Amino acid sequence: MAHPKILAFVLAGGKGERLFPLTAFRSKPAVPFGGRYRIVDFVLSNLVNSQIFSIYLLVQYKSQSLIEHIRQHWVMSPIVRDQFIAVVPPQMRMGPEWFQGTADAVFQNINLITQQAPGLVVVFGADHIYRMDIRQMIDFHLEHGADVTVAARPVPIESASAFGVIQTDSENRITGFQEKPANPTPMPQDSSRAYVSMGNYIFNTDVLIDALVEAQQNRHHDFGAHILPALVKKGRLFAYDFSTNRIPGFMDYEEKGYWRDVGTIKAFFDAHMDMLGERPLFELNNYSWPIYPSGQKAPASKILKAEVENSMIAEGVTVMGARIRNSILRTGVVVEDDVELEDVIVMERSVIKRGARLKNVIVDKLNIIQEGMVIGFDHEDERFGLHIDSSGIRVIPRRGWRERERGG
Repeated sequence: MAHPKILAFVLAGGKGERLFPLTAFRSKPAVPFGGRYRIVDFVLSNLVNSQIFSIYLLVQYKSQSLIEHIRQHWVMSPIVRDQFIAVVPPQMRMGPEWFQGTADAVFQNINLITQQAPGLVVVFGADHIYRMDIRQMIDFHLEHGADVTVAARPVPIESASAFGVIQTDSENRITGFQEKPANPTPMPQDSSRAYVSMGNYIFNTDVLIDALVEAQQNRHHDFGAHILPALVKKGRLFAYDFSTNRIPGFMDYEEKGYWRDVGTIKAFFDAHMDMLGERPLFELNNYSWPIYPSGQKAPASKILKAEVENSMIAEGVTVMGARIRNSILRTGVVVEDDVELEDVIVMERSVIKRGARLKNVIVDKLNIIQEGMVIGFDHEDERFGLHIDSSGIRVIPRRGWRERERGG
């Protein structure tokens, strides 16, 4: 099916407060994920793989590392006018305030829509781990003559109260929304499940502009809470069933419709573990639908002596002698002799010194874990500057270069 001109807005300004301390120096979309990615890379890869190349990335809180990541690693064609990923900070066109919500972020950049003059505007979040062929959602939108299409994920009815629930009829036309309801409305065709919103939308351009202007007049600033419920009464809104989306290269052992909001330390940690093993729930090695990472310039990893089981080791890692199990080591990590790592995520250019033992730990970048440190076991205390998550996972916050040089 032929598609009209498409413009994408990626909302990448989230504070990510529940991911603290990983978000102490960066926004949630900029948090490193997997062996060589950042969270934002997943939505950008989905857009590019879906042949959507006109992308505005709306940033806000602690955005510098995200801006640098896009500048260095997401350069589109400088020749083709409509192929770009442009970072847009708050322009404050309406006054001194930053973005007041998801809809306000797009409204403050409504001039970009009128300049590009697309037929459809895609508005996606930047905070989730998943693969999606957005062209299939666009086909659904066009086939149903929709004004707005909302990506919807079926979840067990007993879990739906934690989400924004979408009410639909038998044709998947949206009839209402419920915000974390005590008694969620089930899917018409399956009483054991309910549709929940993924926060990803497709709008006809004229419908979006009119809705944004009206919402601004009413001081309404959010898509989910304000714009979509208002449009239900006067527009054609449909729910696109994400579980029907098919990705080339999908393996039979993967979880169908894999989608994770990695907004907490526990969810972030668990999503990493989902990618390990011979039959992972989410397979990173999909050459038919790649996740485009930063273009690493590090040398090959150097393993002098190690016992490694069920782990991912990125470029530029040096392991001098260690036992590593169920762990992810990002670029530039150094692991010295007699180290034990189990269920550990170590981020860029950190050093794990001789004799250290770590279990259920996230080590943010630029850290030095001193000789003989034992972290993640019941008997250690908090003298190491740990953040202990309610799940029990320990997080070693990021250090600056000055602290690194003096062994901090």
